[in-house]
Amino acid sequence: MFLVDVSTIPTDSVQRLAWRADFDKYAVVIQSSNNIWDPKLKWSPEAEKDLEDYVENGGGLFILHSANNAFSHWPAYNQMIGMGWRNKSYGYSLEISNDGEIIRHAPGEGEDTGHGDRFDALIQIINRHPINRDYPNQWKTANTEVYYFPRGPAENLTVLSYAYDSTGTQRKWPMEWVVNYGKGRVYNSSMGHLWKDEIYPPAFRCIGFQTTIIRVTEWLATGETTYPLPGNFPTKDNVSLRNDRAFLNQENNIPFQ
Repeated sequence: MFLVDVSTIPTDSVQRLAWRADFDKYAVVIQSSNNIWDPKLKWSPEAEKDLEDYVENGGGLFILHSANNAFSHWPAYNQMIGMGWRNKSYGYSLEISNDGEIIRHAPGEGEDTGHGDRFDALIQIINRHPINRDYPNQWKTANTEVYYFPRGPAENLTVLSYAYDSTGTQRKWPMEWVVNYGKGRVYNSSMGHLWKDEIYPPAFRCIGFQTTIIRVTEWLATGETTYPLPGNFPTKDNVSLRNDRAFLNQENNIPFQ
């Protein structure tokens, strides 16, 4: 379906500062790096400008889970992601009211960004979009984190869905949003948690999340989606997980069944 290349950013300071991916070769960039535990691990100014120009000129940027924790020092990155994991002094935070309206919290209001325990969260569609065009209004995703008080410039941003934070604040917070940045498109979500010692965890086995990854990548590249809704897509009452064997088959280049 997609041709994929991987570029790993070195942690060695000399190699890291020399790293520059040729973003312009690709229709979509999936950004998964995160320096929240070591802010010194920054991209070079040249690499930062490369990504800014790529999205500004029409590239698609997928912010995968904790990539929205990264690079709080980088103004354009904050604009591109819309909201991320930031302290309460930085930027606006969006919350969803009981009536489904957006509540906008000013800088300094509320708390730093955080999350409670992972749980099977009920995703509620708030805005229809090519990504979720035929999803059920509510669907359950597995073992995910709901970020409370996500913060940022929150400009040129549309919230696609939200979830109730049952393990933390007992409030409703955005789960997915898209941002227009120049001519480019950005998708950001807290779904997709993966620790370094986990192999194909439930969050990634979720049929809803897998479908969303494909739809998001299509939309970022073309502005449209064609991937059909699977018959085993999650419902409002039940998660739907692909089995481990499917992952092992992929490791051996056997197509999903």
